Amino acid sequence: MAKRPPPSTAPSGPFFALADMPVPMVYATHRIIRDCNDAFATLFASSRADIVDRSFARLYPEIGDFINRGEQWAANFGGPRIYRDERVMARFNGERFWCRVHGRSLAAQDDPFERALYCFQPIARPVGKVGVVLTERQQQILAQIAQGKTNAEIAVEIGLSRRTIEAHRARLMKALDLRNGAELMSWFSSLRSTD
Repeated sequence: MAKRPPPSTAPSGPFFALADMPVPMVYATHRIIRDCNDAFATLFASSRADIVDRSFARLYPEIGDFINRGEQWAANFGGPRIYRDERVMARFNGERFWCRVHGRSLAAQDDPFERALYCFQPIARPVGKVGVVLTERQQQILAQIAQGKTNAEIAVEIGLSRRTIEAHRARLMKALDLRNGAELMSWFSSLRSTD
């Protein structure tokens, strides 16, 4: 039986069969999907053939979402660290949905996107209140609020000032017709999946 090469001398792919994983998973290099399992393709209403060797940008509602998320992950992802967030993604049929993403960089700190694994979990949460269209930034901040982060923590993670986060949060509450942060958290909690 042939031995597998150690990780440091491996060619370019993962050392396991993604097809065997029971959850939607992706192996990517520099944010280009190099392999994914059928569960991932199904989640995005597509086929592996249409996804593999394509940019993650195709799976975001707007190109700005892809750029902002990349900047956020680049600042927090790297070395052997695991990073996670919640975000709105887009299926191939245009349907938007919330999902939780966990990622692990397999590369050095200076280039965390060189090789990485990602696991996607759909969340049973409406994309927005009926009749309310949230901006990309509001969706991004809402995802951070969902993780219980303070304005200061969100500011550091997204790369904006605390005052800017406060202003976005205030506009978000106005868009949802909520009076305070407690109502915002209550509204958001009521949408969250029970799993």
